[in-house]
Amino acid sequence: MDALNGKRLVILGMARQGTALARFAVGVGAYVTISDLRPAAALLGPDASAWAAGLPADRLRFVLGEHPLSLLDDCDLLAISGGVSIDAPLVVEAQRRGIPLTNDSIEFARRAPAPLVGITGSAGKTTTTALVGRMGQMSGRRTWVGGNIGRPLISDLAEMSAGDLIIMELSSFQLEIWEDLSPAIAAVLNITPNHLDRHKTMDHYTAAKANILRHQGPEGVAVLSADDPGALGLREEVRGRLRLFSRRSPVEDGAFVDGNRIWLCGPEGRRALCAVSDIRLRGGHNVLNVLAAAALAEAVGVPDEAIVEGIRTFAGVPHRLETVRELDGVKYINDSIATAPERALAALAAYDEPIILLAGGRDKNMVWDEWARQVGQRVKRVVLFGELAEPLAKRLRGVNVIRVETLAEAVYVAQAEAAAGDIVLLSPGGTSFDSYSDFAERGEHFRLLVGDL
Repeated sequence: MDALNGKRLVILGMARQGTALARFAVGVGAYVTISDLRPAAALLGPDASAWAAGLPADRLRFVLGEHPLSLLDDCDLLAISGGVSIDAPLVVEAQRRGIPLTNDSIEFARRAPAPLVGITGSAGKTTTTALVGRMGQMSGRRTWVGGNIGRPLISDLAEMSAGDLIIMELSSFQLEIWEDLSPAIAAVLNITPNHLDRHKTMDHYTAAKANILRHQGPEGVAVLSADDPGALGLREEVRGRLRLFSRRSPVEDGAFVDGNRIWLCGPEGRRALCAVSDIRLRGGHNVLNVLAAAALAEAVGVPDEAIVEGIRTFAGVPHRLETVRELDGVKYINDSIATAPERALAALAAYDEPIILLAGGRDKNMVWDEWARQVGQRVKRVVLFGELAEPLAKRLRGVNVIRVETLAEAVYVAQAEAAAGDIVLLSPGGTSFDSYSDFAERGEHFRLLVGDL
């Protein structure tokens, strides 16, 4: 009998993670209330029962348009989706009453039939997660990739078995309530300022990331960047085997670059995998992602040949330095995932060509000083859009800046300003929430706009 059988579970947030958990929980016998601040018409149309088709009506109810405190009156467990802050009044009250917190990633991790590979970081975690998944697939093992990306893994739990590979991307929003478990194999790629509008301080943000390591046992494997002070600063949290990855120098256990080749090393010695030029992804940050993926894949038993084949065949994931089109000698690049200035700086470093940068969106209480300095030195033209347009323009005095209201205007202006050999780079540095539901919707709109040029 599942641990949720007979429990009264309240789920806050009716996006993909919350609805996946609701379906699972009802299926194992829980009594589920799912609540969202959005009204029924915005979520389900006129008939809220349509979403629940095929599920027992006596085990599922909706409370939409509000999160009333009365939800806690008959609640054994409160699940919060990624978009719900632990500072939300209902969550604070639940903690005061001693009601445990959970989410779909925790409930999946408790039941996963095979050791989990968990990946977090301020940047690069989706690319690294997808690449480890590709390496697993190249090995011939059945491989599941999900978590903070794609389909929630709990939706496929019934199909999984002990011999599978399970690769899970984990965000700080998910990890901040992981209190007594961690993935058996876990990576922290980097820790740089991000989501400070949610976590308030770097200490709180770092503490959330550290939960991916904090509860590992002596048999666990932790993979950290030797090149990133934030990630390497968590080495004291490691309880089991520590593996490192580095572009700068060899490491004793892990993956590194030496002589323009990628190397793996461990107790059995070191061996070259492939040339750095075999990587199809642009930018030094993606070399680090490849190194992390190689160290993780080897730790979970993927053979070298499959790791190399994964590296050579992996062309990236959407909205991350994605080439959308080349028109009149100008390349249009979609890096909508860049929702922090550090991420936008990594995109700038990936190109030697003249760049027309499309930047803006909404701020997350980020530090923009280094971004402004490098943009001033590196970029041919800056087109600013969204809520950040005015504050960023003030930081870019002396830089050739054009301000517009929308992304559509930014694309048209960029085309007019671009010459053959230029890169038009959408790497906003800000979130999409001033105009879009998420970075993916913004990136899709960019694709459409560029396609119509």
